[in-house]
Amino acid sequence: METAKAPDGVRGEMANLGKSLSIRGELSGSEDLYIDGQVEGAIDLHGNSLMVGPNGRIKANVNAGSAVIQGKLEGNIRATDRVDLKQSAVVLGDIATQRISIEEGAYFKGGVDVQRDVARPEAKAAGISSGKAPSPAAATAPEPRKS
Repeated sequence: METAKAPDGVRGEMANLGKSLSIRGELSGSEDLYIDGQVEGAIDLHGNSLMVGPNGRIKANVNAGSAVIQGKLEGNIRATDRVDLKQSAVVLGDIATQRISIEEGAYFKGGVDVQRDVARPEAKAAGISSGKAPSPAAATAPEPRKS
């Protein structure tokens, strides 16, 4: 993989998986990723951006901050910020995100769960990412002092 200038509409630089490359297994990292090749397995970008180019063919569950899909993706997408399905996108799977856009011409078969807070399941279980104060019922008042 190499680092390349991000395609239009994506910020900064990102790692690039070219169209002649194929990966089978788990792909994880803490940087933005552009895939124009093939990936089969799982993709976890720890809150960073995933862009699937027009030649990209993905068979994986995706966990990212945002996802822009131009190619084909078979699997579920969990994005903490947003998912954009471009005109050439083909997505077969469920999407959980805060914001979604689907351009005319894109093909999507699956369910959409638009959520206020799409945290990673293990973070939610630990109570880390909700940013919410505990409910009053969860708080315990101190015992009154006895004189």
